[in-house]
Amino acid sequence: MYYAHSTPTCNKSDWQSLKSHLVAVGRMAGNRAERFDAAPWGEAAGLLHDLGKYTVPFQRRLEGSPERVDHSTAGACIAVERYPQVGQLLAYLIAGHHAGLANGRDANERTPLELRLEADIPSLDPVWEQEICLPRELSAPPHFQVRRERGYFQYAFLARMIFSCLVDADFVDTEAFYGVHEQGVPCTRGGGTSLPMLRDALNQHLATFKADSDVNRLRGEILSHVHAQAELSPGRFTLTVPTGGGKTLASLAFALDHAIAHGMDRVIYVIPFTSIVEQNAAVFRDALGEYGESAVLEHHSAFDAGSQRDRHTIDKLRRDSENWDAPIVVTTSVQFFESLFAAKPSRCRKLHNIASSVVILDEAQTMPLPLLRPSVAALDELALNYRTSIVLCTATQPALAESDDPERSFQGGLRSMRELAPCPDKLYRDLKRVTVRHIGTLDDEALRDELLATDQVLCIVNNRRHARALFESIADQPGAYHLTTSMYAIHRRRVLAEIRQVLKNGQPCRVISTSLIEAGVDVDFPRVLRAEAGLDSIAQAAGRCNREGKRATADSEVGIFATANDDWAPPPELKQFAQVTREVLRHHGGDPLSLAAIEAYFRLLYWQQGAQQLDRHGLMVLVENGRLEGLPFETLEQKFRMIENNQRAVIIPVDDDDIARSALKELAYVEGIGGIARKLQPYMVQVPQQGFTALERVGAIAAVELDKFGEQFVVLINEDLYDERMGLDWNDPAFRASESNIW
Repeated sequence: MYYAHSTPTCNKSDWQSLKSHLVAVGRMAGNRAERFDAAPWGEAAGLLHDLGKYTVPFQRRLEGSPERVDHSTAGACIAVERYPQVGQLLAYLIAGHHAGLANGRDANERTPLELRLEADIPSLDPVWEQEICLPRELSAPPHFQVRRERGYFQYAFLARMIFSCLVDADFVDTEAFYGVHEQGVPCTRGGGTSLPMLRDALNQHLATFKADSDVNRLRGEILSHVHAQAELSPGRFTLTVPTGGGKTLASLAFALDHAIAHGMDRVIYVIPFTSIVEQNAAVFRDALGEYGESAVLEHHSAFDAGSQRDRHTIDKLRRDSENWDAPIVVTTSVQFFESLFAAKPSRCRKLHNIASSVVILDEAQTMPLPLLRPSVAALDELALNYRTSIVLCTATQPALAESDDPERSFQGGLRSMRELAPCPDKLYRDLKRVTVRHIGTLDDEALRDELLATDQVLCIVNNRRHARALFESIADQPGAYHLTTSMYAIHRRRVLAEIRQVLKNGQPCRVISTSLIEAGVDVDFPRVLRAEAGLDSIAQAAGRCNREGKRATADSEVGIFATANDDWAPPPELKQFAQVTREVLRHHGGDPLSLAAIEAYFRLLYWQQGAQQLDRHGLMVLVENGRLEGLPFETLEQKFRMIENNQRAVIIPVDDDDIARSALKELAYVEGIGGIARKLQPYMVQVPQQGFTALERVGAIAAVELDKFGEQFVVLINEDLYDERMGLDWNDPAFRASESNIW
């Protein structure tokens, strides 16, 4: 008998037979692929993935031999042999089911598939053909719609989806085998509250809302209208609702009803910023009442599953986050899009669970321009062939619709977009709460005068250096505050809480901030000043002005300004956004945040960028030129990075509650660091590489447990460099406060 997995039992009585493993994985992978009509593909991949274990060398390895045995390539070779037309596609994922998907031809860190298929591997025992019954033939999934201009992109997408089905089924079956062996029972996965139960709980929560003001009446109308669109056929949607219109719960209400109406499995909320992920997940849990805690899976780098949960619940949350086996998933844009272009099994496991779901992209306009075309192509492919409804949810809708009008069409964009909101133009007018105007070019002194002319004002600038200098110029004035990513997250939250209270009390409050305050931060100022930027950023800034609608529109001003000081000039990309904004203001100056102005802004921006800059790494061309034999899976994974980060994290252990210090001490005694890393996340400041090197050179920072974790945990040693009002300053890394020099 041939075996797939072993235990310490010498007589092999409780070892897992290879046949049972392959049949189980084939069945589970087929069931997963049924979501997109590719069950035979999933089954074939599952039956072939470990075929190389039908060899004497691999069986010796299970018995303790140290020899390394390639057990993945044999199944890939059989796939190519048995399925001449499509076997090549299967071969990628069978060969890569442990190490990850490799390129077809071009060498990289993984051996290309071309060389794998030519490798000298152990001969298979012919008994495999008696034990394993492969599907006779494989054809394209029924109803598969081809986009000829990106046909090989579609092949690669299909391969990655089936890869997800395979690796998840393989993980789950192996986990179940060892779970029974070690604990007597398989691990708990998935299940939980049904979508109809969640829909009923949400409706019960929404029924408590009172239409006791003009804004609340309007929110009720939006909710009712959006809710009523749930019966529409699956596809591509927009939800264009101004800030304050209640789009978060309206979109969830639509998504649950839409999923139920069309037999979909889950709702996935994709949000650009971690802080808003946490905020929206909390809103959803509250709205879903008793089911909220178990139904909402929050998946991002800063999520701590251990907060007030028992070990069983923590383990289940961890397992569910591996493959998104939950009714409602709330995640980041980085996690979502990078997974769609991933090649590692751990990153791809969740992909098949995106199929047959409702995906809501909150603040859809934030998709990064250098990756916009591949990102939109992936969204379109999900809607086209994977029974997924895509909802672009934002007040500033990007112009991503493809149409027959070349003047208004986004090449390779989303066709047949349907709007869910009632009369977006009227909504904009009804919810308009601010007046926007350009106030000219201001030097440092003039900008300071603008700040001091108003008791309560928010000023948003484009870089940390400008924010620091501007704050220093008014630091001695009443109510001066500074917000920047030079502060760790918990420090910023503390400052924001104080700012809200000061605003509520009607006291002077002058806040200097970088754009971080535009990311869903709930503050309400009578006046906002915004350094020139993209029109979507200005709209976000406007959302911090007269947010509650308690002031007259004419008395609530958003002033856009250019900076006269070249030291504060924005980087080239922001300069282009600002230039496009100026052009749009020339034509829409009377109402620069109108829907017409926003559409004009994105159309001009995309036209100026050009197709090449909207796919800066040429990923779409790379895939098409590679054709089937040269699909560049590993290269795509390496080049598709939502955040090209050249910054390094420094932990700031100056908190009053000692959480950071305690977590750092724990590192000396642990091997697994996931929980500790999440505890430390809110105490980190991202520092440019140049600043990090300067701090390191003078010993102002140091790695904790360097031998165990390398430079994963770098802590601030010279705490004098962290200022309570301005955060971390790496410009003078050798600085020490005078009191620190007293012995």
